[in-house]
Amino acid sequence: MTDKEKCKDKKYAGRRSIFELVPEASQLRLAEPIKHSGIRVNLLALGDVGATLLMALKVLGGGLIERIGIYDVNPDVMSRFEIEMNQIGWPFGEKKLPEVVCLDEEDLFDCDMFVFCASKAVPPIGAGGDVRMAQLAVNSKIVSYYGRLAGEKNYKGIFAVVSDPVDPLCKAALLASGLQPGQVRGYGLGVMNKRAEYYARGDRRFESYLTEGRAFGPHGGDLVIANSIENYDDEVSRELTALTVAANLKVRELGFKPYIAPALSSGAISLLLTLRGEWNYSSVYMGKGTEGAFLGIKNRIDPASGEVIIEDLLLPQKLYDRIENAYRNLCEIN
Repeated sequence: MTDKEKCKDKKYAGRRSIFELVPEASQLRLAEPIKHSGIRVNLLALGDVGATLLMALKVLGGGLIERIGIYDVNPDVMSRFEIEMNQIGWPFGEKKLPEVVCLDEEDLFDCDMFVFCASKAVPPIGAGGDVRMAQLAVNSKIVSYYGRLAGEKNYKGIFAVVSDPVDPLCKAALLASGLQPGQVRGYGLGVMNKRAEYYARGDRRFESYLTEGRAFGPHGGDLVIANSIENYDDEVSRELTALTVAANLKVRELGFKPYIAPALSSGAISLLLTLRGEWNYSSVYMGKGTEGAFLGIKNRIDPASGEVIIEDLLLPQKLYDRIENAYRNLCEIN
């Protein structure tokens, strides 16, 4: 059944489109279309997240990514990863994997996709509360610095933010850079989707999420998990949302930093899907001018035109209200 047909069906009466929230979100596009091959990706910072993401892009990016440039403030770290990454590959030349090269800072925006993984405020093990938002103040200064560099270089590629808190950092990068809104994208929702699936596989009350559910909103406390679009249950969805938001704390309670799943599900896998023009969970800008926020949602980029295509679903009112609340709260973050 098409959306037009649904609008005539009493079952869908009162449902609302995400574009009612921000009509301008339907006009996002890149500065230039995505290449089909020979893509150059530059990665900033090789901490836990950056190093894990780099390894995945190296192994999974063959045939699409030609070269991965790396930059870190510690030159020995750069040299270590250049050596080790270029010693990974298939025997007998069966498949060509991306070459990894060290960069100077001035070369960071000589690429098709820039990936921001820098962070100076990773909360220690045992930290309570929303550990993601604790990183905002210091990391926004860092991302703004690189945003300005991107603007000065007249950068035409994708500016991808992976560091926490993803969505506010995207806004800081956009304001500092002057790039087109469609060029800046945040990667934090992919792992929230997989965390919701993790709990849905273990509890029959949530199993509808595996085939009918969706994730919306930020990589943090205002996350919105919907158990089903067709048969939305607000109570079940809020319970699954709470489990998903707290999933990273379960790993911290074991004495480990929860960076592997985010680096792979939100990072490498979602970045590759973006470059292939396939559907993925990531944050896109929703707003007019500087009035707006980055909101996580299922979307893809049309490789030929560079248009950002956002999944437009007819949402039950209670679900729409949750998404609108998350969006308004993101708009208030400075």
